[in-house]
Amino acid sequence: MMLESTVLNNRQHVGLQQLSALAELSRSSLGPCKSFKFVQDDSTGESALVCSCYRILETLELSCPAAQLVCETLQAHQKVFHSGSGCLLFLMGAWSRTALRCLQDGIPVTHIVSAMSEGMDVCTDVCRSSTVSIEAVCQVSSGAAEDSGLAPQADGTALDMRARRKVKLSRHFSETNSGSVSRVTQAVEPRLPEFGLVAQGLSHGCGDSMRLALQAVQMQSEAKRADMSRPGFDVTKFLTCLLPGVPEEHACVVGGCVVLLPAEGALIAQRLKGKTLQVAVVTGDLSHDFRHLGFNGPTGIQRVTDRLSSSGREDDWVERVSALLLNLGVDLILIGGSACEKMVDLCWRHQILVVEKVRASILRTFASLTGAVAVTYATQLSRRCLGSGVKVWIWRDLSGHQRKPAAAVNICPGGGGGGGGGLVTVVLTSSVHGKLPSLEERFWACAYRLHYALQDRALLPGAGRTEMLCIHRLLKLGAEGRGGAGNRYRAAVFQLMADGLIDYFTTVMVNTGRCSVVHARTLVNQQLQNRDQQTDSAPNFPQLLLEGERQEGIRPEEPPAREVYDNLSVKLEVWRKALDVVFLILQTDTEILTGGGQHSDSTDSLLL
Repeated sequence: MMLESTVLNNRQHVGLQQLSALAELSRSSLGPCKSFKFVQDDSTGESALVCSCYRILETLELSCPAAQLVCETLQAHQKVFHSGSGCLLFLMGAWSRTALRCLQDGIPVTHIVSAMSEGMDVCTDVCRSSTVSIEAVCQVSSGAAEDSGLAPQADGTALDMRARRKVKLSRHFSETNSGSVSRVTQAVEPRLPEFGLVAQGLSHGCGDSMRLALQAVQMQSEAKRADMSRPGFDVTKFLTCLLPGVPEEHACVVGGCVVLLPAEGALIAQRLKGKTLQVAVVTGDLSHDFRHLGFNGPTGIQRVTDRLSSSGREDDWVERVSALLLNLGVDLILIGGSACEKMVDLCWRHQILVVEKVRASILRTFASLTGAVAVTYATQLSRRCLGSGVKVWIWRDLSGHQRKPAAAVNICPGGGGGGGGGLVTVVLTSSVHGKLPSLEERFWACAYRLHYALQDRALLPGAGRTEMLCIHRLLKLGAEGRGGAGNRYRAAVFQLMADGLIDYFTTVMVNTGRCSVVHARTLVNQQLQNRDQQTDSAPNFPQLLLEGERQEGIRPEEPPAREVYDNLSVKLEVWRKALDVVFLILQTDTEILTGGGQHSDSTDSLLL
C-alpha cells in the first residue's frame, strides 16, 4: 500500500505520520459489530472478503518501512493471541499522534518517552487492581449459564496479586521499575465450576463461534476425563476444517483430526478403513529442493548430480523416497509443509495416504501418541521413526456435491473412536466460500480468549470500563501533577494519552451503529464527570456499550451478557506493544533527523 496520498511534512517525523495514516484502516474494524469488506487487486482483478484490519493489511502492498514494521508486529501478535490486532493498530496510530503533538509543542524526545512510559505504568496498575478472578466470576455464573453445562478444569495456574514481576517494554528498551503485571503461579485448586457465563462475557459479539469453542472444550475434557493429571483444555490440539457450500448452521465439533482430501486420497482412505496404520511424521516439505531454515550449503564442491537437469534430480529423489516409504511399509505420511505433485501421485499409486500442511502442534501430538519420531526430511526416515495405532475413516462423503475435495476424512491417533489424545476438529461451514477464513479467525479468537482466561485466572471489566478507569486515572494524575520526578511535561502527555484511549473507545461505540461521534463523546464526558463527583474508589463505570444498546432499544442478535469481560494478558500486551512500535519509530525518526550518533550529546537523543 502506498501512503503518498497522505500529506506528510518531510521535515518532521515522517515515520510517525505514516504510522498515524496507516492506523486509520482499523477504525471500521473495531468492536463487536464487524462488517465484511471486499478488497480488490487492480492488477489481477481478484478480490478477497475480509472483516478485520489484520486481514486487510495482508491483502495490501506495504511499501514504506513503518508499514512493514506494523504488518510484522500484527502478524506476530495475531499468531500468539489471535485477537486484539485492531486495537493494537488503532493505538499505534493514536499514540503516534500523541508523540507528534508533543514534538510540535517542543517537548524533548527523552521526556516524551519517560512520560508515556509512566502513563503506560499507570494503565498497567489500573488493570492489575481492577481484575476479577475466574473463581469469582464462576461463582456468580453458577446456575445462570443455561447453555453451558460445562465444568472444565483449569490449567493449574493462578493469578497471585502479591507476586509481581518487572516487564520490559521490548528488547529494544531498558527495563522500567514501575511497570509490572501479575505473576502466574501454581494454584492450589485447579478445578473450575460453571464456565459458561465467562465464555459468554468473552464472546464479544461472536456468540456462534464461542459456542463452538465451548463445545470443543467440552469434547476435549470428556476425552481426557480418565487422565486427571492433565486438567483444563489444550487449545493447541484444536483444528479447523473449512467446508464450503454448506450453510453456517451446520458447523459442528468432531473428535479427531478431520481433513479434506481429493478423490484419490478419499479412495485410499476408504481402502485403509478399519486398519491400524503405520505413520511417518515429516515437519518440512516433501520435495527434493526443500531445505530447513538456516541451511547453508557447502561451498566450492561440485557434485556429479549437479550436472543433471532439475527435473532429472527431482525424478531421482522421488524414486529414492518412494522406495524408502514402500520398504518401511508406511501407510500414512503427515507433512508440516507441502508435497511436490510427483511425490503425491506416486504415493497414491502405492496406496500411501499423504496429508499436507499439518500444524506443528498437531504433528507433535501424533508423534507423541503413536511413538513416531518427527524428521525434517523424508530421507531421514527409518523403522524407529515410524509410529503406529492410527486409524482413518470417511467422516463425510462430498463427491455428490461436485466439489474439489471429495471427502472429509477423520484421522485419529490411538485407534479410538475419535478424540484421540484430545484432538478436536471444528468444522466451519458457509455457503459463501470467501467468508470461511473470517469465520475461522473468529473461532480462534474465541478459543484463545478462553485459553488466556484460564491461564491468567483473572479477567478485566469489559465494554469500556477498563479504558474509562485508565482515562480517569491518567487525567487525575495529570491534574494533580504527581509522578515522574523532574518531568514538567507529564500532565500534557497524560492528557494526550487519555485522548487516544477516548478516541479508541468512542470509535467502538460509533461502530455499533447506536450513536454518533458527538453522542459517544458526550456519554464519555458525562461518565468522567460523574466519577469525579463520587467519593468511593470502586471501579463502578457502567458498561457504556451495553448501556447505549439498552437506551436505543435495539435488539441485538443475542441477549447481552450480564457482564462483559476482556483478557488481562492480551490487553496489557496490546497496549505495551503499541507503545513499543511508537517508541521504535520515534527513535528511528529522531536518528534520521539528528544524524544519529553524530549528535549523541543532544538532549533529544535516546539510547535504546
